[in-house]
Amino acid sequence: MDMSRRTVIAGAAATGIAAAGMGSAHATGGRKPVKSLFGKLADGTKVYSWALENGGTRLKVLSYGGIVQSLEVPDRRGRYANVSLGFDNIEDYVAKSPYFGALIGRYGNRIGKGRFTLDGKAHQLSVNDGENSLHGGAQGFDKRVWDIEPFTKGSDVGLYLYYTSVDGEMGYPGTLKTKVTYTLTRHGDWRIDYEATTDKATVVNLTSHVYWNLAGESSGTIYDHELSIAASRYTPVDSGLIPTGELARVWGTPFDFRRTKTVGEDIRVPHQQLLYGKGIDHNWVLDKGLTARPEHIATLRDPSSGRTLKIATTEPGLQFYSGNFLDGTLVGTGGTVYRQGDGLCLETQHFPDSPNKPSFPSTVLRPGQTYRTTTVHSFSA
Repeated sequence: MDMSRRTVIAGAAATGIAAAGMGSAHATGGRKPVKSLFGKLADGTKVYSWALENGGTRLKVLSYGGIVQSLEVPDRRGRYANVSLGFDNIEDYVAKSPYFGALIGRYGNRIGKGRFTLDGKAHQLSVNDGENSLHGGAQGFDKRVWDIEPFTKGSDVGLYLYYTSVDGEMGYPGTLKTKVTYTLTRHGDWRIDYEATTDKATVVNLTSHVYWNLAGESSGTIYDHELSIAASRYTPVDSGLIPTGELARVWGTPFDFRRTKTVGEDIRVPHQQLLYGKGIDHNWVLDKGLTARPEHIATLRDPSSGRTLKIATTEPGLQFYSGNFLDGTLVGTGGTVYRQGDGLCLETQHFPDSPNKPSFPSTVLRPGQTYRTTTVHSFSA
């Protein structure tokens, strides 16, 4: 897709959020965001936590990595639980985190061999996933300290997060100025608006890497969660989890979530793609494509608690990762060890390895253009 069309289409998203909201019945006044010290990095840099509450949703965000440290919503009986995986200390986020709750950039997902060519010039990126570059490289946006400003607008509360990535950081061309807005609406929706500009042609693909467990982050696996995804195709991968370039039909495969089914229903089927990912770790090609306003693309529900998460986005892709590499070595905020399948990710995005796949929607951003995408998470019980 032509980049100019991509920018114009996504740029309309900010005006269409209200129409896309799928919030719960909660509608209460928000509380002013509260800032507190969370910890310090090895060099003495202070990391702050920001607590927000609105419409029945409670959110805590760290200045380190823009991380969602916790997100609490009520179940059908009004009982609150943290439904996102994470840590209770900064040291584990720095040393151990598999991107728990983080803002991802400059490029969410993988770029094959950490290389791409743009306008005839080859670029070598930081390689941190075998021979590939994953989530922006060894020091991606998830490992940077963001500047944060709180805001209240009418009945909404939120945070502006700012980070400037200098030319050449992790191998990416251009100085990229990034602004991400986290908003809690009066209905308890968590909305993310991504914006970025550059002074040189570059590639951008920003996303959020929250691990969800709607029963509560210490409750066990998500295999009994019910999921639907509005996608008739997905992008198969090779053994390095790099897309082959094919847009394969989901019909007759474990990747068919057009009808609601449990996450675990087909996850042990002996399918080559599941063997490559040790479970599900794939990009769905959303039927709606790239849109001007956020449109509903996925619903996740936990039958035990009644909690439901609906996701709307302007993006053309969704990475569904079933927590395959959680291995029992990480202790979460609730003091419980996280094991395989104890959380899942639903990352709205452009497609993995798009800079090397001309047939995929473009992720190129040029000077004078503004990257804009929006994703809305709506909770109910």
